[in-house]
Amino acid sequence: MWGLVRLLLAWLGGWGCMGRLAAPARAWAGSRGHPGPALLRTRRSWVWNQFFVIEEYAGPEPVLIGKLHSDVDRGEGRTKYLLTGEGAGTVFVIDEATGNIHVTKSLDREEKAQYVLLAQAVDRASNRPLEPPSEFIIKVQDINDNPPIFPLGPYHATVPEMSNVGTSVIQVTAHDADDPSYGNSAKLVYTVLDGLPFFSVDPQTGVVRTAIPNMDRETQEEFLVVIQAKDMGGHMGGLSGSTTVTVTLSDVNDNPPKFPQSLYQFSVVETAGPGTLVGRLRAQDPDLGDNALMAYSILDGEGSEAFSISTDSQGRDGLLTVRKPLDFESRRSYAFRVEATNTLIDPAYLRRGPFKDVASVRVVVQDAPEPPAFTQAAYHLTVPENKAPGTLVGQISAADLDSPASPIRYSILPHSDPERYFSIQPEEGTIHTAAPLDREARVWHNLTVLATELDSSAQASRVQVTIQTLDENDNAPQLAEPYDTFVCDSAAPGQLIQVIQALDRDEVGNSSHVSFQGPLGPDANFTVRDNRDGSASLLLPSRPAPPRQAPYLVPIELWDWGQPALSSTATVTVSVCRCQPDGSVASCWPEAHLSAAGLSTGALLAIITCVGALLALVVLFVALRRQKQEALMVLEEEDVRENIITYDDEGGGEEDTEAFDITALQNPDGAAPQAPGPPARRDVLPRARVSRQPRPPGPADVAQLLVLRLREADEDPSVPPYDSVQVYGYEGRGSSCGSLSSLGSGSEAGGVPGPAEPLDDWGPLFRTLAELYGAKEPPAP
Repeated sequence: MWGLVRLLLAWLGGWGCMGRLAAPARAWAGSRGHPGPALLRTRRSWVWNQFFVIEEYAGPEPVLIGKLHSDVDRGEGRTKYLLTGEGAGTVFVIDEATGNIHVTKSLDREEKAQYVLLAQAVDRASNRPLEPPSEFIIKVQDINDNPPIFPLGPYHATVPEMSNVGTSVIQVTAHDADDPSYGNSAKLVYTVLDGLPFFSVDPQTGVVRTAIPNMDRETQEEFLVVIQAKDMGGHMGGLSGSTTVTVTLSDVNDNPPKFPQSLYQFSVVETAGPGTLVGRLRAQDPDLGDNALMAYSILDGEGSEAFSISTDSQGRDGLLTVRKPLDFESRRSYAFRVEATNTLIDPAYLRRGPFKDVASVRVVVQDAPEPPAFTQAAYHLTVPENKAPGTLVGQISAADLDSPASPIRYSILPHSDPERYFSIQPEEGTIHTAAPLDREARVWHNLTVLATELDSSAQASRVQVTIQTLDENDNAPQLAEPYDTFVCDSAAPGQLIQVIQALDRDEVGNSSHVSFQGPLGPDANFTVRDNRDGSASLLLPSRPAPPRQAPYLVPIELWDWGQPALSSTATVTVSVCRCQPDGSVASCWPEAHLSAAGLSTGALLAIITCVGALLALVVLFVALRRQKQEALMVLEEEDVRENIITYDDEGGGEEDTEAFDITALQNPDGAAPQAPGPPARRDVLPRARVSRQPRPPGPADVAQLLVLRLREADEDPSVPPYDSVQVYGYEGRGSSCGSLSSLGSGSEAGGVPGPAEPLDDWGPLFRTLAELYGAKEPPAP
């Protein structure tokens, strides 16, 4: 009811424009049509105020919203009112005679809240303005025609489980398009339609909060809350809108782990090696993510020695594995306790603990067929070298743990003893030598012995047997290297020539003393002094060695102190050379030169072989060149037809018929068709010389001769497909000088002599030709 009263008062307020305004205004100078300063008037002719129109109002007839009136209008019908501006003529119309303004259509304040128009009074007859134009406003008055909306809905929010009452979850906001400054059309109130008693909403701000404590995610994880926004302050008749808020409870570590059973039983065969999985244990934890991660441990020391437990990659299961080898014969079962503990504990929820649990585990060891077990993990045996085949080295022993009385068979894997130095007795496991051993060739022998049960060949085991060859003094000492040295002929007595090192391949000999002894007697050319450290010094005696061309060979005896003692004799080569004052060699005897050059027999043979190979290559190259030249000469001698020959003297004229075929230069009048058969090619070497036949007279024209030669070449199937270039000595007919060839000078046109022109009249270019052919031959007797 009050809303209707407000609309009526607003409409009546529009008629307040009929009151007069007493504010002074300047007279409109243009109303009189005279320029210059305007005259002051004590009152305004226009009497009106702003108008109002209610939005969404619709009726059968245009609605009167106000009236314009000027005091110039005397009611005589001479005044006409005009309306311009926003919506003039379409939305708003004016009665030209009375000034009544009507609205013709329903208006929406949310689209346009006000309209600015311009009113003017003019003379109806002349349209002359009676008053200056004046601006006024028509406001659209709001009504509650828009419900609230949630532009960001629907909403999703998360809140930790076990949150306290009043914990903020999310804030929702609704929007009302009505005018917030007019009435309660845009005043909103929020309420919870669905979601009680878990959540509440602030009526003014729209903040959603928890309404009860200890909401458990494991009981209910998701809630759907419906929030309503109502305008008009929530009173009856207001419009409303709603949205949904999906609230998800996030997990916290508020649940301790719990084993679903108190005892776990597993079994494992005794042959399971370390790391073998025995079983899985899982303590249940309804929490999620990191809050459900657990660590497992074995509490009793008895179980921790034989087994170990770890957490899987997901952090949920405990993996029980074998830690050390098991033996059914020594122990058949294990019992221990396993504890599961949360790795992440929230102090805020310690009151809901403790966050761990314990379960008992029993593991039964099952008997399984086992391969033979050796008495040792590895064997180390020794045997002296040079012992006869069949010498006992040692014994290997293995037993079947499941059946100790079961027989075992022993063998040596072939790949571990490819030389077959040892053999093993299959029943007893004794190892003997099969061939003499040499410590200097090989000290250690690594064998792999296989023990197999006779009852089950699949049950077999291996063991590593290392045999060391012991040393015996069976190698006499010898020089470390061949010694070939020199001494200057001017050396002083007692000078050191060479330090000689000894080598004993025996282990005992290397650790014992090696003695040296040189030539004895007054005639010895050199002296050997034992240094007693495995070396000796070769010295020049007090009496110098006499010079000679051949080098000196100094015998040296070496012996060790082993059991038994062994000795050998070696030779040191010493050359006597002429030396420079600084001690460098100036010259030696030829033998010394060869030795200094270091050219051995093999090097000399290699040099001779290289030189011989080079000579053979040179001879082969010369022979190939000569053969090529001979082939070219033969070809040139045979293919002499139609070639250009260069001479150093003048040609022999008609008598020179050796270098070319004379018939190719004959006058075409004397040419004759070729004999029957395939025509002969003149541009290639003929395979067989064909006897030439006298040719009958041929065509007298060069063109006909060329056509004839072309036909001969085209019809010859035995020659390559290319044309032959022929050279002819015929100059043609019609020349004033006639033919220059002497081949047909004796007769012309059947032998009838023609008139001869003097060659002297042809000029200096034909002087030589005139001298050759101008002389008249004497008549025949």
